[in-house]
Parts: sequence; C-alpha cells; structure tokens
Amino acid sequence: MVLYTSPFPNSFLSVLHSFSWGLIFPCYWFADRLVASFVPTTYEKRQRADDPCYFQALCIIITTPIYLALLVASLPFALIGFLLWSPLQSARRPYIYSRLEDKSQVNGATLLTEWKATGNGKSFCFGSANVCLLPDSLARFNNVFNTQARAREIGRRIRNGASRPQIKIYIDSPTNTSISAASFSSLVSPQVGDSTNRAVNVGIKRTSSMEYKGDNSGSNNSEDSRDAKAGGELNEGEDNNTCIVRISGEDNSHISDPEAEAISGQGNISSPAEHSLEGERESPKGQIPNHKQKEGDSGSLDSYTASRESLVKVRIGDGTVDQSNINNKLLYKASVMKKTSVRKKKHMDEIFDHEISAFFPANLDFLCLQEVFDKRAAEKLKQQLHHYFEYILYDVGVYGCHGCCSFKFVNSGLLFASRYPVMDAAYHCYPNGKGTDSLASKGALFLKVQVGNTPQDQRIVGYISCTHLQALAGDTTVRCEQLDLLQDWLADFRKSTSSSSTANPEELVAFDVICGDLNFDNCSSEDKLEQQHSLFTRYKDPCRLGPGEEKPWAIGTLLDPEGLYDEEVCTPDNLQKVLESEEGRKGYVVYPTSKNHCSSQKGRKTSLKGSGRRIDYMLYTEEGVYLEWKVEVEEFNFITQLAGLTDHLPVAMRLMVSTGEEDS
Repeated sequence: MVLYTSPFPNSFLSVLHSFSWGLIFPCYWFADRLVASFVPTTYEKRQRADDPCYFQALCIIITTPIYLALLVASLPFALIGFLLWSPLQSARRPYIYSRLEDKSQVNGATLLTEWKATGNGKSFCFGSANVCLLPDSLARFNNVFNTQARAREIGRRIRNGASRPQIKIYIDSPTNTSISAASFSSLVSPQVGDSTNRAVNVGIKRTSSMEYKGDNSGSNNSEDSRDAKAGGELNEGEDNNTCIVRISGEDNSHISDPEAEAISGQGNISSPAEHSLEGERESPKGQIPNHKQKEGDSGSLDSYTASRESLVKVRIGDGTVDQSNINNKLLYKASVMKKTSVRKKKHMDEIFDHEISAFFPANLDFLCLQEVFDKRAAEKLKQQLHHYFEYILYDVGVYGCHGCCSFKFVNSGLLFASRYPVMDAAYHCYPNGKGTDSLASKGALFLKVQVGNTPQDQRIVGYISCTHLQALAGDTTVRCEQLDLLQDWLADFRKSTSSSSTANPEELVAFDVICGDLNFDNCSSEDKLEQQHSLFTRYKDPCRLGPGEEKPWAIGTLLDPEGLYDEEVCTPDNLQKVLESEEGRKGYVVYPTSKNHCSSQKGRKTSLKGSGRRIDYMLYTEEGVYLEWKVEVEEFNFITQLAGLTDHLPVAMRLMVSTGEEDS
C-alpha cells in the first residue's frame, strides 16, 4: 500500500486548494478572534480580578468593531473560496504521511535490528492523549486557549519526556533501600561526551554504559553503541539508552549526600538534549500561563530539575518507600523502573507496574493523539514531534461530503507518530455522528508497523488502531455502533494488509493495540451498553476488572476544566501529587454522573463513585498474535506532563512481547 505524502494526487490540485483556502482563511480567522474575545478562560478572569491595570475589557471594546468590519469585508472572498474548496475535497486523500528527512536523525532502520539482538523478545511503549487543539474560540469552551502556543509546547513536552534515558534500579536486598538524592543524581547525570562505564563507590555502581540519544539523533548511534559495548555489554533485551543501577544489600550501600558530592564532583549538569533545545526556546506573545514553569517542574523543557517523588521511589515489602524527605534536588530527568529481588505490591494480584507519572515514558515508541483539529497547530506539533519520532501521520480525515452522510468542516483530529516504519495505513469515517460531532469527520485510523525481523528474515509487524468516538452524553447507541464498525474495519484492514499464510508465514504479528478517547467510562450507569460491548471480550483493558468495575489503582482521565489553572495542579509535579491522593482527585477529576447530582458540578460532587471518569483507553489482544509468543503488560502510566495544556490525562502502556527463545 502506498502512503500518501501529500493531500492531493497532483500539484495542480494542491495549488488550487491552497488558493481557495487563502480566500477562506481571513474570514475564518476574524470569526475565530471575534468569538474568542467573548469567551474568557478562568485564568483571564483571575487576571482581570487581580490586576487593576488589566485592560481586557477595553481591548474588547476596541477590537470588536474592527474584527466585525473585517469579517464582513472578507465574507465575499470566503464565499468564492468555499465554492472552489468544497468540490476539491472529493479528490483529497485521507491523511498526510510525513517522514523525517534529516538523515542524521533517522534511526527507524536501526530499531528493526534490535529484535535479532535481543533474541527472547522486546518491549514496546504506546501513548495516547486528547490534546484539545481546536480553533481558539472553541478551545476556550474547554477552558484552554492560545492553541498555536499550546501545540508547540505539547510537542516539546512529549519529546522531552520520551527522549530521557531510562533508568532501571535493582535492589538486591529489600532491607536496605536508602539512597540519597545527591548520590542518585550523580549516578544518573552523565558527563557530556562520556559514554564509557563509570563505577560509583560504596556498593552502588552502573552495570552498563548510558547512551543518551537526546532528540533521537541518529548521527552518533553506531559509534556510541560500539563504545558502550566496549565498556560493558548491555543486558539482553534492554534498550541502548538504558542505564541499569544495582544497589547491594551491604551496610555501606547508603551514601550520604556530602560523600556523594565528593565522589561525583558533577554539580549541576544538564543533559545534551537540554543544551540542544536552548536555541529553540521562545516566549511568544500571549504565552499561556502553564508555559512558565517554576524551578523543579519536571514537565518544562527549560527546567534542569525533576520531581524527586517521580524519580526516587522504590517498592519494597508490602508498600512504597518514598524518599520525598530528601532536600537535595535531582539534577537529571530520568525514568525509573522499580524492581526488587523480592517483589511485592500494594495490590498483590497485579503483575505489572502502574503509577501516576510526571513524565511521558522513556523510549516511547508509538503515540496516538486526538482532537488535533486545527491545521496550523498540527503543523507546529508535527515539527516538534519530529525531533523524536521519525514517522508521523497527521491531518487525518475527510472534508465536505466525501464518503460520509453529512458535510464535514473539520478533520478527525487524529495524529499518529512512530519510531518504527509504517507499512500500511487506512482511515474510515464514522457515518453516524450526531449533533456537533457530525461536523467533524471522527473515525478510526488503522496502521501496520514493522518492528523487527527474525533471524530467518521474516518481518515482525504490529497493528495499532487510533480512534475518537461520539462525545455527546446519552448517545450510547451511537458509540456502540461505532465500536462495531471499529472491529469490522480492523478485521478488514488486517486481512487486506496481511501477506502471510498459515503454512508459509512471511510476517509474524507481535501486537494488536487499540487506543483513543472512547468518551465513556467503566463506572457510569449511563454507559452500561458500552461497558458490556463485545470489544472487551476480544481486547483486554489493563485498568478494568469487568463491566462497571475498575481496578483499585485506576483513576479518571477527564479533568475538571474549571480547575486547570489552580496553583495546586497547574504544573506536572503538582498535578501528580494531587492525583495520588483520593481527596485531591475529588476536586480536579470529573467523576461519573449520577441522576441524584447536578451534572454541572462535575468533579466537585458530594457523593462520588469510583476514581473518576476514565474515558481514554489502551487496549490490547493476544488474538491474531503469533501463537508461540506471549504478550503481557509490563507497565501502565497515567501522565501529568501536559498539566494546564489539556483537560485530559495522557495514558501510556508498555507491552512485553516474549518469544520464549531464552538462551541456554
């Protein structure tokens, strides 16, 4: 299947489309600005109340007649442009495929060889987020604004979190787990240009070198990997930019802060990636408040510190030891995977790690975004994501009366990014949208990616589906029909793109994942039909015990828009701390609706059910996967790194595909 790199089959149609949109855009922009002037966010309301010199009302009085006059003047041109634009949509392709052209940063082909190197399997990390990148006037109804600046910042935060090195801590003895902030920061803060193994004294040492790829730059991958192998062989199955830390059970395994500072002598050291970003930092006018991060904010690209609570947590015994009382700041952003020799969890029946994290997972492989409706914002987001992801599909959807029963004014809002090569892609529009949702071409994007090769040169592939269902409350029948279509379309896509037969398999399927905003939760009584849908018999939800019953650690992903700019939750670290508390969640997470309560109160009801409305899903299945392989969830995260930028919590899931080919 050919991937479409341009929206139209020839340059003439592309030029004609650009000309028609150029006639429409002034009218669209003036209308957007005019409406946005009368829909203030809570942040702007507070500024107006706190600052006596805030002249927003005066600005509205002055600009409103200007915008209105220009809007009326641009209407004739917009009408002509619309008459040209509308028929062109019948020839428009359903998505735009973008591949990173900077050869120095390309490493998709290198990733394919990792499967052969690991031998016994590999893990893959998936992320999903609703980013609310609507035209500014519409975004304000969700209490977010400045869509263009938010798109740029969202992209920066995602690639900042995903490009961090992954730190794995192994504790040999559960009886001695003390590790100071200074010793840990000196342990994980690499000297720039030093890719060889270095030992840290007194019982704590690195067992492999750390290779930090920064913004996924591939220029030094081969050289650094050779240096790493020379210094110490990586554990089988580990990524190249993984640092493994072993903490022995000896009495001297605790390093005091002064001792660690004397040993490391590193002081404040920032990562190479952060240095490379300094030239890109901007302060555009109208910058939204969440872009100005305080020192220690783990979500900010300009920050050189990270949340201690996010980094130094180890699980021992029957609970969690939190090193939050350490006063020294950690000097490096890192992802910590907690493992102990005697592994016990708060929820004893759970077999995988789960947490609320201030960062996107390190080594994020696939990203599915929803509500990227604004075209200009999509371009800005794509530019930022391309610093980490090599392959991106954006502007997904149809416009006009192309294949759907109603006229579509905006696309589906779906965006997909991948570190692995995309082999095939297909999009389908849901034909049964109702109300305002019928104006958007909401649908499903299906992708086939290549993730490796076997020693016999068989392709190893995976399937990913990204979707966004009907949003209006009460439309349960519509959503169930859309879930039926989703399953049918996915089955057709797998059948049409498969080049294998049972007798002679040319491809081996490693995983099949569905992610997106499904707009129903697993607790609301109004969503019973969706909760019992057949999709959940074929696909597994890591957060769900059964219809209407969530796992104890699962939390809601829909935030109360009214509280987005509260100081308690406006940064990733603060939001993380609030969500870790059951009482804190009640103030900022939207809970399942009840007939006994007013729906406008959302997250601030007196009687609440569950842990909030979890409407963003990550599902996986073992059906259709190569029979000799096993797929298991290794980690599930609720992510706060986009605090203040959207009214949804991103989610991430790491799957381990085990082949069972253990080395003797």
